[in-house]
Amino acid sequence: MIRRRTLLAAAGGGLLGSALATGTARADATIAVSPSTSYGTWEGWGTSLAWWGNVFGTRDDFADIFFTTKSTTYNSTSLPGLGLNIARYNLGASSWNSVNGESMVASANIPAFKQIEGYWQDWNNEDPTSSAWDWTADATQRAMLVKAVNRGATAELFANSPMWWMCLNHNPSGASDGGNNLQSWNYRQHASHLASVALYAKNNWGVNFATVEAFNEPSSSWWTATGTQEGCHMDSTVQSAVLPYLRSELNSRGLTSTKISASDETSYDLARTTWSAFSSTTKGYVDRVNVHGYQGSGGRRDLLYTDVVTTAGKALWNSETGDNDGTGYTMAFNLLYDFRWLHPTAWVYWQVMDPSTNWAMIAYDASTLAAGAVTTKYYVMAQFSRHIRPGMKILDTGVSNAVAAYDATAKRLVIVALNTATSAQTFTFNLSGFTTVTGGTGGLVPRWNTVTTGGDAYKSYSDTYLSGKTVAVSVAAKAVQTLQIDGVTI
Repeated sequence: MIRRRTLLAAAGGGLLGSALATGTARADATIAVSPSTSYGTWEGWGTSLAWWGNVFGTRDDFADIFFTTKSTTYNSTSLPGLGLNIARYNLGASSWNSVNGESMVASANIPAFKQIEGYWQDWNNEDPTSSAWDWTADATQRAMLVKAVNRGATAELFANSPMWWMCLNHNPSGASDGGNNLQSWNYRQHASHLASVALYAKNNWGVNFATVEAFNEPSSSWWTATGTQEGCHMDSTVQSAVLPYLRSELNSRGLTSTKISASDETSYDLARTTWSAFSSTTKGYVDRVNVHGYQGSGGRRDLLYTDVVTTAGKALWNSETGDNDGTGYTMAFNLLYDFRWLHPTAWVYWQVMDPSTNWAMIAYDASTLAAGAVTTKYYVMAQFSRHIRPGMKILDTGVSNAVAAYDATAKRLVIVALNTATSAQTFTFNLSGFTTVTGGTGGLVPRWNTVTTGGDAYKSYSDTYLSGKTVAVSVAAKAVQTLQIDGVTI
């Protein structure tokens, strides 16, 4: 999100830059894939729908491009669908009505397409069937949510901010000092808004939210009254007070199987701090820990994994991330770091469409809202999302620049690797730990290639073959390559 981008670039950019620079003269490598070490079953890939869904939510071509794997024509080019299967729907905090002479206070810096309209617009009546609720709100983002779900996506409901009237200053961008801005007498009401929307979506939209998240980067202090988006600071004490209300409000509506995720903190280290601040009772309300990846290559991913998965037995997602590198190299680098150290079971990009070409996979103009260029980042994403599919087991490679995923039913092993060096390198993958490795006809190993510095953009090749239980492939400098090895059993 916009404000966070600048701040974290200052905090973590030096570390990321030094990390990326280490691959200037790396030697060829042999990488052993270990079938005996698994980091869980992959749940999938996703994107948040606000704000691009608020602009392009009625377009079927974008729904197909992002939420299917079929090829779709866009600007006279056939794009391979990314196959995303997670849609995060942003419950809005804005409305433009007056209640008892009071109305929303909007930041002078927030553009219209980042103001997401909420449903509970009058605090005088909590009954969702009353006129205090407007179920025609947020039609465009909601349209993309329905399109995504109809294409097989799992949905998560989250809120950047409580409704404006729940905020101390009635400003859904934040408090003047960046402090707590949710009124204490509206802790339950914030939970009620979320739960009511979840129930209405189930009964009226055909959308069953698998999880509900009440917070978005709540411990961060950049949510201020002059911000460029919706946001609300809520420290760990406030979060601890809201979570039991959320469970109660979901249960009272019969949504006992709907799970709770928390807390979508902006970095791996801050997520650990918040999690550590929760009591065991509070942790009991949380089914999955969501974390954002804006710490780049920094932060103790490994310790967060230990705290959450090993110690607490919770699920763990990287539920939002993004970067200012349109080549996709930084995204691939940090994503592979996540696979090596964080071990999430899902990974979500913040905005697949964005006014910034570098942040976007497909850009659009902030002034005209016209869709524009496809970036190399799009094709890098395809290397991962089209091949590492839900239900596959993530296996250990022992390195931070390659991930392996195994489909037991198809007897297929997928490897995605990044060459961080400035010259071509040969990667040899040692598969001796597997029982059988046959490959396709004649030992064929299909591969796909994207060069982040220009050239191949998700180009397929049929020129690589197994040699016994090894496969060697030359990878261009700064390129991402995907190998599909069939006939593999454990």
